[in-house]
Amino acid sequence: MNILITGGAGFIGSCLARSLLQQGHSVTVLDNFNPQIHGSNTELTADLRQSVRLVRGDVRDRKVWASTLPGHEVIVNLAAETGTGQSMYEVAKYEQVNLAGTALLYDLLGRKADHGVERIVVASSRAIYGEGAYQCPQHGQVYPQPRVSSEKRNGLFDPVCPVCAVICLSVPTPETAPFQPSSFYGLTKQVQEQMTLLFGEVFGIPSFALRYQNVYGPGQSLKNPYTGILAIFSNLARVGADINVFEDGEESRDFVYIDDVVRATVACVNSPEKRSYAVNVGSNERTSVMQVAQAVNRYFGGKSKVQVTGAFREGDIRHGMADLERARAMLGFEPRVKFEDGLRSFLAWAEESEPELSGYERSLEEMKDRGLLHGRA
Repeated sequence: MNILITGGAGFIGSCLARSLLQQGHSVTVLDNFNPQIHGSNTELTADLRQSVRLVRGDVRDRKVWASTLPGHEVIVNLAAETGTGQSMYEVAKYEQVNLAGTALLYDLLGRKADHGVERIVVASSRAIYGEGAYQCPQHGQVYPQPRVSSEKRNGLFDPVCPVCAVICLSVPTPETAPFQPSSFYGLTKQVQEQMTLLFGEVFGIPSFALRYQNVYGPGQSLKNPYTGILAIFSNLARVGADINVFEDGEESRDFVYIDDVVRATVACVNSPEKRSYAVNVGSNERTSVMQVAQAVNRYFGGKSKVQVTGAFREGDIRHGMADLERARAMLGFEPRVKFEDGLRSFLAWAEESEPELSGYERSLEEMKDRGLLHGRA
């Protein structure tokens, strides 16, 4: 098939392109090489340069969509602004890229009945859930509201039952969970996903919205200070700088390795499904941020001081882990890479590049100046 990957020069897009090429598909990459993600690099990796068609352009440009779209049976829509914290003050940019860009796609598809598009896959996010699913001793599975800043200032970080206000235990979040995003990024992903699934049904284009958890692995951006704590911690640990952990360090994430993410995405491209669905993509593991910081520091010789600061950012969630039952049933997906192994591969790769620290410090100052970062970061 002829497959268009928006944001295809990025981390997930490049890895996905390689996998699709190996299966005999033809791949077009549409990317604007955003410096926040790519730094000064404005080229595809050497192995992709001769194998894919590259379109330099922006998904916010109608003419780019109109000239690139024809001839593609599958669209994998990865182009997005992805910083949870940054989305809280770069609101218009996140709206334009994540929502207006996707709206242009469906505007064009709706004007031409013979567009030839047979499937669309969009990168959604676990951020649409907000805090996600928890278990209350009295009320069973519940979905807590976003945490209150005044309580976090007093060191009360755990979500509580929305019925009885008792602290709850985090459990894997299913796709049936309500939408409760706690950041504007999450809100844009919610609407982008709903747009994809709605028009998938209306236009008869089977579509998948993949709710990626925290994707990591060799090849991810080490320069983007707004996403990826593994990249941030590895930069700090390599130079022996302090690694300051937000909240109490017990907040946790579902870190899913890039190879598993690619396998799930390829399964959607090749799926025989005729309807449109949202599907979680995760690792089946939960890892605390403190565990991550300590593991990264150990790998690089333990030169950094790892400390909990109690600081917190508006828009962050406490815990996150995906329920993978639908992914197993619908895609035959089972994560293969354990976090311990994936982390080792990522750090060995990161070790070959120069650490980048200035961007992270700048991002913290931006959030602090806007009242979105509280405490000593």
